[in-house]
Amino acid sequence: MRILVIEDNLTTRQYLQKALKEQGYEIDLAENGQDGLFLALEGDYQLILLDRMLPKLDGLTVLTTLRNAGKQTPVLILSALDSVSERVKGLREGSDDYLIKPFALSELLVRIEILIQRKGSNSDKQTNVLQVADLKMELLSRKVFRGKNEVILQPKEFKLLRYLMEHSGQVVSRSLLFEAVWDYQFDPQTNVIDVHMARLRKKVEFDGLPSLLETVRGVGYRMVEQG
Repeated sequence: MRILVIEDNLTTRQYLQKALKEQGYEIDLAENGQDGLFLALEGDYQLILLDRMLPKLDGLTVLTTLRNAGKQTPVLILSALDSVSERVKGLREGSDDYLIKPFALSELLVRIEILIQRKGSNSDKQTNVLQVADLKMELLSRKVFRGKNEVILQPKEFKLLRYLMEHSGQVVSRSLLFEAVWDYQFDPQTNVIDVHMARLRKKVEFDGLPSLLETVRGVGYRMVEQG
């Protein structure tokens, strides 16, 4: 899936590029509104991340020009303009979502997923079940099964496993897990993730069953479906 990031701040642009690539997205970058508009009109993107205050062409002009040209690519505005009137203005001009800077990466990723799923005609937003291989998680009842065996998890373990299943096949960094599961905006330099992952493995990968949780050295973890 391709995402276009239109952002003039170099640090933010590089941060988004790295974080989104880690999630498996293909990323194109534009550092001003003019270049961004050209790419948005010519390219085939599943989503556009759009800053408001851009050189050469401001974000709202980019957005209105896109919509007037009939481009309905989902647009998520990322902006430091945080007043209600500014957010309303962005939404009225045709953006699909509006996230205020600074933002939590985990929140941004969830919003991206929602927008892409909304666009996809084959998405099943009503699903209450996550499944990877023979591992199944029922979200409403909060039950987990490996094959026919129920797996009893503690709340944090459930939250951790859910996040990994929702991002199956993607490398999930430790910093992202801290944000998503523990609501930390920083790495506390503890082994809490390692401890919970070890417990999860014992509960999910019991004797004779294929491994599903993979450690990506120096980065984080990935849930994989073994062939």
